[in-house]
Amino acid sequence: METTPAKFLIVDDDKVSVMAMQRAMRKLKIVNETAVCHDGQQALEFLAEEVKRHGRLPPYIITLDLNMPRMGGLEFLEVVRADPALERMVVFVFTTSDMPTDVQSAYSKNVAGYIVKENPSETFANALDMLNTYARIVELPS
Repeated sequence: METTPAKFLIVDDDKVSVMAMQRAMRKLKIVNETAVCHDGQQALEFLAEEVKRHGRLPPYIITLDLNMPRMGGLEFLEVVRADPALERMVVFVFTTSDMPTDVQSAYSKNVAGYIVKENPSETFANALDMLNTYARIVELPS
């Protein structure tokens, strides 16, 4: 059975964080197709377009910030987990919030991991290295 390489979707309104993630991806030689959305609403529209274009959602690994305008990460997760076409997506929260209520809320919505952006360049590099390995060795639903 042929596997489709996972694509990455960065959902974050902080341009500096997005640029740091993209820089870390280049440095780690991560060549998976990557898209960027700046809030949860834009991400939902993007994913709906992907479903429409491919007839189903290709495998995606999403890095999701929690605090964004229009639609934040937790609200995005609520919608995604209620949508049969999107519910099985792999989502890692990647945020500055270390509040226990945010951590608990995210895990209650079946996130694959919760990563706090402490030292951004080091955190991004370590997290993306882990995500790259994850994307290569884990079989994702298509």
